[in-house]
Amino acid sequence: MKRTILFAAAALASSAAMAEITLPDIVGDNMVLQQNTEARIWGWASPGSEIEAMASWQTESSPAVRATAGPDSLWTLTLPTPDASRKAYTVRLRGDGSDILLENVLIGEVWLCSGQSNMDMPLRGYFTQPVEGGGRAIAYSGSTPHVRVATVDRRGSYEPQQRVGGAWKESKPANAGEFSALAYFFAESLNRILDVPVGVIVCAYGGSRLESWMPAEMLASLEGEDMAAERDGTKKVDEWHRIGVRYNAMLLPVSRYTVSGFLWNQGESNVGKHEELPKRQRDMVQHWRKLWGLGELPFYFVELPPWDYGNRDADYAAMFREAQHLAAAVTPRSAVVCTSDLIYPHEVADVHASRKREIGERLSWVAAADAYGVEGMPVLYPHFREMEVQGDKATLRFTGADSGFTPNQYLEGFEACGADGVWHPATAYEGLDSRDIHITCPDAGEIKEVRYCFRNFAVGKVHNMMGLPLIPFRSSVPTPLSTCFGGKQPPVKRR
Repeated sequence: MKRTILFAAAALASSAAMAEITLPDIVGDNMVLQQNTEARIWGWASPGSEIEAMASWQTESSPAVRATAGPDSLWTLTLPTPDASRKAYTVRLRGDGSDILLENVLIGEVWLCSGQSNMDMPLRGYFTQPVEGGGRAIAYSGSTPHVRVATVDRRGSYEPQQRVGGAWKESKPANAGEFSALAYFFAESLNRILDVPVGVIVCAYGGSRLESWMPAEMLASLEGEDMAAERDGTKKVDEWHRIGVRYNAMLLPVSRYTVSGFLWNQGESNVGKHEELPKRQRDMVQHWRKLWGLGELPFYFVELPPWDYGNRDADYAAMFREAQHLAAAVTPRSAVVCTSDLIYPHEVADVHASRKREIGERLSWVAAADAYGVEGMPVLYPHFREMEVQGDKATLRFTGADSGFTPNQYLEGFEACGADGVWHPATAYEGLDSRDIHITCPDAGEIKEVRYCFRNFAVGKVHNMMGLPLIPFRSSVPTPLSTCFGGKQPPVKRR
């Protein structure tokens, strides 16, 4: 950023400069602006001062865009942006004694990436917890010059904030180690699919609850949440579990930035709260969309990873995953990517699973299909539809596996129970003519229910022909289909 400050003669004599434009960190050199839109630029200046902006993609005859700083010093203007390209542009801002040149600006697609530590986890990994292929990604990051990353400073406040740190960084080895692995892999993949620059704003905080990203007025209506009690200390909570504070200190300060949509990777800190998840997440998404004021922006999120969650064989994390798919079904323009297969057996005690590349790629495929209309993308996960029982045998039918499953003989991860509710391992194999899955379980007697990978920690090994995993399920609750891909709106209430 080049800055020229103009001084009045009297100010020169007194060595006191006039007031000047100040900008949020997110508006600066190396930023990516959303293509074909009215991209918002904002900052602060002396109340009543006029600010004008001129971009290098505009013609000489184009009028400068102007805004006037309000009584609170805030000014906001919108720049009409062209089609995405690989060309680097500049934006010049003048007014209130300032002349600021923002350099190396790209026009492309911009996404906000939020959640907790599995979104925040950098390419360099955490202590003793690597990102698979992280070193390779860092070494070759200079080959993706049209990917840019802005990482919002990790902050918390019970009061709404206007400013937060988080400048845009170019993709190169000197920077990439600190990039969110998931966000970087998403951007890298989407850049390859669309062949346009991609910018990601990473606004995530390890351990944060869903309610950390909600405003005070929404929290006031939620049973069991009390921001005032947290604030005055009468309700003791861990720093990372405080409610509302990430919304105030991290999300609000960047909410003027024009984006294409949202990515979300969160849930570990809400496990056990599966009954309330669909409505709360839906309401949070609706509020975010209203806050940005850009219409029904897409919201794509990540299924809760397998982990022991205190008991690897319990099912409360599985219940939460089930609720996540329901949340996608009750939230328009929302989809969840399944991750049951992206775990190694030795990661049972590691909540930060290493395979971030595949998650980022799967998110980019959904974005390509839904947000950008790219046909043929592999996005429809096989999911359970219905079951037919014949004594100790059952036939399961699915959607999203028209060409069958792999492996094509015996399938691992299925269990069945009888009237006593005791689960037993079941033999499962694919009907090669029908594409159904057939279950046998003599130990269960007459089968009452079947489930697949429905434990806190279970490694999914069944895929469709596109390599997408079968979504974990229990036969008493058919898997709802995301509205992004033709699903209907089921009722929110689930047992």
